[in-house]
Amino acid sequence: MNPQQRYIDYALEWGNKHEWGLRNSADGWKTRNADNQCAGQAYIFLYELDPEKPEHYIANIKSSIDSMMVTDKIDDWNWIDAIQMAMPIFAQMGNITGDSAYYNRAYDMYMYTKLQHGDNGLYNPADSLWWRDADFDPPYTEPNGEDCYWSRGNGWVVVAMARMLDILPADETHRMEYETMLVEMSYALKKVQREDGYWNVSLHDPSNYGGKELTGTAMFIYGMAYGVNNGLLNREEFEPVILNAWNAMVNDSLHPNGFLGFVQGTGKEPKEAQPVTYEREPDFDDYGLGAFLMAGAEIYKML
Repeated sequence: MNPQQRYIDYALEWGNKHEWGLRNSADGWKTRNADNQCAGQAYIFLYELDPEKPEHYIANIKSSIDSMMVTDKIDDWNWIDAIQMAMPIFAQMGNITGDSAYYNRAYDMYMYTKLQHGDNGLYNPADSLWWRDADFDPPYTEPNGEDCYWSRGNGWVVVAMARMLDILPADETHRMEYETMLVEMSYALKKVQREDGYWNVSLHDPSNYGGKELTGTAMFIYGMAYGVNNGLLNREEFEPVILNAWNAMVNDSLHPNGFLGFVQGTGKEPKEAQPVTYEREPDFDDYGLGAFLMAGAEIYKML
C-alpha cells in the first residue's frame, strides 16, 4: 500500500459525499443487490484504517448485510460479477465482529451460485470457467459452437477468490474452496491467453469480438500474481504468463497521460461496448483503472 494521505483524504471525501450510503438504496442501506453494496468494501477499509473506528462509516453497510443474515434467502448472486461485489464484505464483517456466521453465509451464497443458479450452477467444472449468468447456460453457444465465457465476468470471480483469501483468517473453514477455485481458473485461463499477452472478451471464441481487452486481462493476472505470492501457483510456470500480460497492457493500453485503452465498457457479454479500441473512452468504467492498479501492486510484490 502507498500510504499517501491525499488518497485517504479523497476516499473520505467520497464516503462523506455519499453519506456512507449504498447505491439505489432506501434509507442508505435497504438493498440486497451486490452492485449496490459494493461501496461497503471501501467504507469498511476506511473504518479499519481509522484508529477511532467511526461507526457511521459502516452503519449502512452493516445494516444491509445484517438484514440479509436474518433471512434464509441465499440466491441473490445470480450473476457472477456479484461474487466480487459483495462476497468480500461478508468476510470483512466477520473480521470486524468476530462472528463466523458472516463467513458461512458468504460461502452458502457462493456455493448456490456455483452449483444451483441456472440449470446446474454457473460454474462449469469441465472447463474451470463460469457462465456470466443463466442466459449463457447451454444450449447457448458462441458463433464457433463453444460455451460463452465472458472475460471480465470470470475476472471478477478471480478477484473475489484472491480478495477472500486475503481477508479471511488463516484457519477459516472454507479457504480450501477458494484456493482450489483460484488455482483451477488460473490453469484454465493460462491455456487461452493470446500470444500478445491479452485475453479476448470471449475466452473460448477468439472470433467473436476478438482483440485486446484490458479489464479481464488485469483481473486474471492480479489473481495469478496473488497465487504466486501465496504459494498456490508455481512461479516458474505463471510468472511468464503474468509478465507477458502486464507488459502488453503497459506497452499497448497505457497512454502517456495515464488514460487506459482497450477497456470494454459495462455489460455482460462479448458484444457489449464494442469496438474496444486504444482510443475509446468508456463512460464511467473506473474498474479498468482499479484492476490495472491491483495487478501492478500484486506484481510488484511478486518481483
